[in-house]
Formats: sequence, structure tokens, C-alpha cells
Amino acid sequence: MSSRVFVARIAGLTVLDPLGDRVGRVRDVVVTFAGNWPRAIGLVTEVPGKRRVFVPMTRVTSIDAGAVITTGLVNMRRFEQRASETLVLAELFDRQVEVRADGEEFTGVVEDVAIEQNARRDWVLVKVFVREIGASSAMSRLTRRRSGRTMLVDTRDVTGLHQQAAAQSAERLLETYDDLRVADLAEVIHDLNPKRRAEVAAALDDNKLADVLEELPGDDQVEILAGLDTERAADVLEAMEPDDAADLLSDLPSEQAEQLLQLMEPDEAAPLRRLLTYDENTAGGLMTTEPVILGPEATIAEALAVVRREELAPALASAVFVCRPPLETPTGRFIGVVHTQRLLREPPHTAIGQIVDKTIEPVADSAPLGEVTRMLATYNLVSLPVVDEPGRLLGAVTVDDVLDHILPEDWREARHDVRSGDGATTGKAV
Repeated sequence: MSSRVFVARIAGLTVLDPLGDRVGRVRDVVVTFAGNWPRAIGLVTEVPGKRRVFVPMTRVTSIDAGAVITTGLVNMRRFEQRASETLVLAELFDRQVEVRADGEEFTGVVEDVAIEQNARRDWVLVKVFVREIGASSAMSRLTRRRSGRTMLVDTRDVTGLHQQAAAQSAERLLETYDDLRVADLAEVIHDLNPKRRAEVAAALDDNKLADVLEELPGDDQVEILAGLDTERAADVLEAMEPDDAADLLSDLPSEQAEQLLQLMEPDEAAPLRRLLTYDENTAGGLMTTEPVILGPEATIAEALAVVRREELAPALASAVFVCRPPLETPTGRFIGVVHTQRLLREPPHTAIGQIVDKTIEPVADSAPLGEVTRMLATYNLVSLPVVDEPGRLLGAVTVDDVLDHILPEDWREARHDVRSGDGATTGKAV
């Protein structure tokens, strides 16, 4: 029976040990073009905890439609790509190549590759599934439907497979990682080289890119934003949470930040300008200016409809802040908080002004990080109102914003590193 498998078909497959216990899930295949024939040398495997580790192909005993079976010891150190290595899903898919097969020559893009074990039991790239680039490619980009004939050709008939093209689509890559949560997609994007990161950013819509940027380290955020044209960069900033957008703007040169603010809608730029005036370690610097705000006459049914919105972050959906008009920050006088859990226990026609919790003291916009942290911890809150001296609501600090500031600066880069107490790499027998 042939051992040939297509990479697109094994992406996402469960990796099992010889006893049938789950080790993780295949996320990519690592290949090298050194030598006479390109070889697959390992699998990037996502193990519990969303860590991505390297499983050598020498540990793979079989691959079928249901699972990948491995044996031996898997190093649990976070996967770090070497300069001589290429990731099939992340880098080869959608790469433009030249094909000379069956007396024909044409330009195509890689849609899949097949690997197969040879007599020496090395896994080699034997076939490439390509789609010809034709005159209809512009229309296919608009409709997001692929056009052009396809062909399965020998690897030796393909030129440019291991060379980065000047520009490369990221459509297939994003399809492969469609099941990932935003934070995990950000982890994948962080591991790409700068060129590929820019291509993936270009392929994401503004809202998805905004979500991803909020999960990336600051250096990646600045790099990606710098690679966008200024008008799109302004649109993406508008789609971000105000506090995250303000943090990103503060990392940019002042001239660039001001240029982007000028391109934004005035009502979107105004809260960012206010946030930029605060020290980042104060309640004003930590807060978002877009919590859930309603007047006291709003009904419980109306409040539940607002907190049910899909785009609302869970921390912000945990409470409704009740204020006098105007209901956009800075609001009229802050009245109090209604917790979402309380909304679920009362008749839907009841006005929320009747069930306001006035025991939660708001913090001043100048309150230091330590005070905000103590308030959240003492009263078991996930969000805290922030007011100015006249008592107007300016925003809310959520527990995730506080964690982002009290964790080490490099926590996003280091969060998937797993080391034992003495610094040795841990492993798992599989």
C-alpha cells in the first residue's frame, strides 16, 4: 500500500502514541530543500496548552486518514523554525511557481504537496498540486473562488518551490487555521517571518486583523501596522478596542500616531486622544472607553439584548454601567452597576434603575495600577468603573487589561515555553 499522503489532508489530524492516547494535533509539516530531493523532516504539533512542538518524522510510524501514530520521546520545547526549514502550510501553500510538465509550461500556485516514504524510509516531497494562474485570477480574487485548471505534477517539474516569491497569497494558510481562536492565530502569525506576517495581515479583514493585533506583542503590532497603507491602518485602529489602539499608538513615533489619528473618524479618534493623555499605569491608562452604558429607565430586556452582542468581550458583558445622559463617555453622572447575573434573575420589563448596585465604588482616572488591582481582587470583580472628579463615567478597567500590565512584558512570547524547574526541557514519552 502506498505511503503517499497530501499535507492538506493531514493538517488537523490527531497525533497518537502507540497506546492510542492523544498527543496533539498536526498544525504544519517542516521540510528542507538541502540535498538532492526536498524532505519532510518533522511535524509541527499542537499539544495541550496550545504549545506547538516539533515531532521528527523519524518518530512517525504511520499516517492514515484518521490519525498520525508516533513513537519515542517528543521534546516539549516550543518549536522554533530554523533558517534552513520551510513550513508547508504557512509558506509553501499559495507560493507562485513555474511548471514544465507534459510538454507544457505555465505559471501556477501551490495548493498542496504530497509526501511519501522512499526505500530509505525518508519522507520526501514527490508531487505538487498546482493551479494555473490565468486571466481570470483577478475575478477569482474578487469572488474568493479559485479558477484555472489544476494539475498534479512531479516535484522535479516545478521551479521556484523553495524560493520566496515577491508577493504571495495567504488564503490557503488562513483556511487551514480557520478553527483557531484569535489568540492562537496570533501565536501562529507571531512565528512567521516578517514577509509572511505582512501577507497574512493583508489577507485578513479589518475586524479580524484588529482582533489579532490585540493579541500580539508590541513589536509585531508596530511592524504589521507599518506595513499597511495609512488609510487601512487607521481603519484597523478604529476596529480595535480603544485601550489597545491607544497602547499601539503610544508605541509609534508621535508624527505617525498623529497622522493616523487625523485619518480616523473624529468620534473614533477623540477617545484615543483622551486615553493617550494618561499614564499607562493608571486607571485612565488602563480603561476602555466603550463599556456597556445605559440609562436608568432602560429595561432588563434591553440590557440583556446589549450584553448578548457577539462582538462584546466577556469581561465587558459582565456588567452594565448605569449613568445619566449623555450615555457616551464622558457620560452624565455615574449612578451604579448592574451585574449581568442579576439581570437574569429579574422580570424583563423591570427598569435597571431599580436594581442598581451602588456598593461598588468607582475609581478615579488617576488611581494607580495597584489600587485598581486591589479593588478588583477584593470584591471579586471583572470590571471596574472609572470616573472623573465631577463623577462622570469615563470608562471601565477590565481584569484582562490589568493582567496584561502586571505580567512580564514578554509574557506573550514566553507563554508557551515549558521548562522544568532546573531549566531542562521537559518531554513526553509517546
